[in-house]
Amino acid sequence: MRRPLDLALVVFFLVNLVVITYQVDLEQLVIADPAHFTYPLWPPAFSVDAVHWWGRTFDPVLLARPVWWKVTIWIDVLVYGPFYLAAIYALLRDRQWIRTPLVLWAGLMLMGVAVIMGEEMFGPYRTPQPVIVWLANLPWIVFPLLAVWRAARAASAGGD
Repeated sequence: MRRPLDLALVVFFLVNLVVITYQVDLEQLVIADPAHFTYPLWPPAFSVDAVHWWGRTFDPVLLARPVWWKVTIWIDVLVYGPFYLAAIYALLRDRQWIRTPLVLWAGLMLMGVAVIMGEEMFGPYRTPQPVIVWLANLPWIVFPLLAVWRAARAASAGGD
């Protein structure tokens, strides 16, 4: 492909859309109490089990689900999910109108990750495994920065 960065962003957005937003995050909305629940129709049981394992092993805030956390999950499901669909389409079709939404998404994502990592490191639900959690969250720092770089590069190249 002539545009490897666009391809990398498409793959990242596709994984976010299919796995993170509408399985991992959705699980946190359809299961109020991970200690007492019935498996929902969606997400699938293996996904629910994986989310709960991750929470027990690395990420206590994911199972605690304070209100501020659930707000970030609703934003992911209602805002980022549709954005990922639009971004995938625009990047595959080389539509330059995606530049501004990419920059907006990147800013929002970096702010959200900063808040979450503050909790993970210093909050009441801090992780017992900070290195693993930082590594797991690194793509949500790197890809927003790449998206801004891609948008800026396209703008300086004079895209439509």
